[in-house]
Amino acid sequence: MKPQDYKYLSALTVPLSLVIGLYFKGYWLFLTPIFLFVFIPILELILDEENSNYSESEVSKRAINTFFDWLLYLNLPIVYALMIWSFFEVANHPFETYEFVGLVLSLGMVLGGNGINVAHELGHRQASKERFIGKALLLPSLYMHFYIEHNFGHHLHAATKEDPATARYKQNVYSFWLTSIIRQYFSAWKIQKRLLENYKLSFFSFKNDMFWYLVLQSLYLILVFLVFGKVVLLFAILSAITGVLLLETVNYIEHYGLLRKKKESGRYERVKEIHSWNSNHVIGRIMLYELTRHSDHHFKSSKKYQILECHEESPQLPFGYPTSMVLALLPPLWFSIMNKRVPREMISS
Repeated sequence: MKPQDYKYLSALTVPLSLVIGLYFKGYWLFLTPIFLFVFIPILELILDEENSNYSESEVSKRAINTFFDWLLYLNLPIVYALMIWSFFEVANHPFETYEFVGLVLSLGMVLGGNGINVAHELGHRQASKERFIGKALLLPSLYMHFYIEHNFGHHLHAATKEDPATARYKQNVYSFWLTSIIRQYFSAWKIQKRLLENYKLSFFSFKNDMFWYLVLQSLYLILVFLVFGKVVLLFAILSAITGVLLLETVNYIEHYGLLRKKKESGRYERVKEIHSWNSNHVIGRIMLYELTRHSDHHFKSSKKYQILECHEESPQLPFGYPTSMVLALLPPLWFSIMNKRVPREMISS
């Protein structure tokens, strides 16, 4: 273990910012979005990129080091503790409207960053306990179907027009939110149906995970309503929506405009390092558990976050993920920066 490996603890500064907001209240409840989308982008503009890779011996050691796994597991109690604390505050504190909005945004960003993002990493693991933690982290965002669609849909269809999570060239992020969310949900049901058919199981089988996700998420909302009331129920739903929109904005920037070529057989070429936008901006890398090295993740999805590599041939984002997400919310600015970076041959694919 090297001292620099502790850098991933900085991902916990996001929930820490929510702790500060919950403690001081008032405008402090906006600390999390300000921290994520003002302070971190400024740091990314100041600090240099870091594009080095580990040696083979270092990769072997890091891949089996459980320290990196426990950093992920730690997010489960943190996310749930902050969620329950937020519920109690909303139920018992007479928040002003602006405070309510600030807390919705802040908790939603924790659900998206420390919840869905970590769930994404754990969802690719082989151990059932890790997948269980991943699915538990998806529950508060009401996005458990993401596990099925992402693993059995997105990684198969990424950078094609068939993939709901690949943004089209010149498609703005707001249009993408709508198409991606709706298409991914229905895609997850289709994938589930196909998986059941592969095992010769009925749609009404107890192994229909999509059905259980629907039941668990419904029970979660009912429990919130019974324990905390309708205002907290609204708060929980709005926070979940915020977390989902955070995820979908990341999806937007990860594959924007990139398309795989179709072969004469009608099949697409295999996913390569050129089919995802990569970022080596150091702050975004460690805050998102190396999600920004997305090209290598798609090249070999079984790789753990701590050993993902930079590929020179991968298209590079001019800024880190947090900064790019801010730019994506301003379509004219995003298009002016990114459209000229999309390979011409992919535009006409």
